[in-house]
Amino acid sequence: MRRPGSAGRRYGAARTGGGGAALLGAILLEVTGSLALKGALERPLLYVLVAVGYAGAFALLSVALRAGTGLTVAYGLWGAGGVALTATLSLLIFDEPLTPLMAAGIAVVIAGVLCVELGSRPPSSERTGAG
Repeated sequence: MRRPGSAGRRYGAARTGGGGAALLGAILLEVTGSLALKGALERPLLYVLVAVGYAGAFALLSVALRAGTGLTVAYGLWGAGGVALTATLSLLIFDEPLTPLMAAGIAVVIAGVLCVELGSRPPSSERTGAG
């Protein structure tokens, strides 16, 4: 929900380089926290990294939202990016499987997020002022 009088303002954009940079940071921190959670099962000190990763991810997600990124788009990109990156890195770090069906599922999630992103933009006539 926008604060009264906040239309058109991009809170935090100057400090973070815009919502995209904050959102990318949120995805990377969430993935770091998730991977650390798996590692913490054998090395409990990694629980500190889990807490820092998740707390930082939510903090940067809020920065992205204040910068003007829509909640549906931000959460979709955060979720899909996190799933894809976690699955890929789990394969490399923990030798977990990434089957063709899993890869297809990740592609479908990413395609769905792309549809949400494209659907959230105003029609081209509204963007150009024509109409």
